[in-house]
Amino acid sequence: MFDVGPTELLLIVIVAVIVIGPKDLPLALRTAGKWIGKMRKISGHFRAGLDTMIREAEMEELEAKWKAQNEKIMREHPAGGPVEMEPTGAYPPPPAAAAEARAAEPLPNEPAPDAPPPAPGAAPPQ
Repeated sequence: MFDVGPTELLLIVIVAVIVIGPKDLPLALRTAGKWIGKMRKISGHFRAGLDTMIREAEMEELEAKWKAQNEKIMREHPAGGPVEMEPTGAYPPPPAAAAEARAAEPLPNEPAPDAPPPAPGAAPPQ
């Protein structure tokens, strides 16, 4: 960012030692560090605020796009049209009708109710 090379850094240190003095230099560096920390914190908050504003603007843009698409779909397919709910035979019969149908059918090993009783010693029908 500032592109400070080793020679410029050495020049800054020499000037600081001459102007501030070696005795007060640690205090001055500590104070400078605190100020730099505060500036970084403020810039971080500023950057976070900008990121939030950009994110909100993008969300508003997407919401407008979704609203336009939804309106287009609603225009193409209006609600309230006729809906056919008749069973087509592909659905199983209701449980009560299925139970009645099963009760009327004879079991595989039982003879039909109107059939004559089997002869004694005869094999059951297959």
